Amino acid sequence: MRDELLTIGRFARLCRLSVKQLRHYDETGLLGPAHVDARTGYRSYAPEQARDALTIALLREMDLPLPVIARALAAGPEDRARILRTERDRVAERISRDQARMRMLERLAAGGLPGYEVELGGEPERRLAVVRSRCAPPEIGETVGACVGRLLSALGGAGVAWEPPLWGLYPLDLAERMEIAVGARVPRDVAVPGVECEELPGGRAAATTHIGSYAEVPLAYNALFAAVHEQGLRPRAPVREAYLVGPDEAPQEELTTRVVVPVEEGAA
Repeated sequence: MRDELLTIGRFARLCRLSVKQLRHYDETGLLGPAHVDARTGYRSYAPEQARDALTIALLREMDLPLPVIARALAAGPEDRARILRTERDRVAERISRDQARMRMLERLAAGGLPGYEVELGGEPERRLAVVRSRCAPPEIGETVGACVGRLLSALGGAGVAWEPPLWGLYPLDLAERMEIAVGARVPRDVAVPGVECEELPGGRAAATTHIGSYAEVPLAYNALFAAVHEQGLRPRAPVREAYLVGPDEAPQEELTTRVVVPVEEGAA
């Protein structure tokens, strides 16, 4: 058996890894040598370890974290497939975010910054039936979708006719965990079981219209807050999004969202 072992240098070349990487994988417990000479400390590897080493090299090339690779190597076939599918979904989400950033950069390059027409005017008061949830900023899209489902189910179950559009209510600051809400305008004399109602006061507000995917809505907020501060005004919560044309009605590039920031006199 000892005669079949490979030196760390030969094994590294065989597996397209560096000696430094193999030493690091040994130190972290990811891939240890088959034998360590007690006198010299030299590491030797068995040929059958090449499959794991090559797999590590491949997964690292895909930017998988070492702890994830360790779990995948130690797992059976079903669990390994589940781990790798989870990482696939993580990569897909990252690609989606990067694509959204690319589209925003393209819009900024074409239209300048901020590139939106901002109106300062009055907003009427509204009575909304709302459902609430808490989430982190990257979870906003998924959480809003779940809130929409809960709200429409409750309204439909109670036989309540609501007035489009749906509204999203958000805090001024995107905190690590924050409360958001989705609402629909309902008559004042109507109560919906299991759903609270919120009175949104009327008043002065800055508003603009965003056409495009929800991932690009930050461009509209940039324009709004820039205009608010230039006018020496103070933004107030909650900021509001009216979903005039939603995903069930048009493709991503044609979604239409009216973004409203209530304001008052006095700079923030």
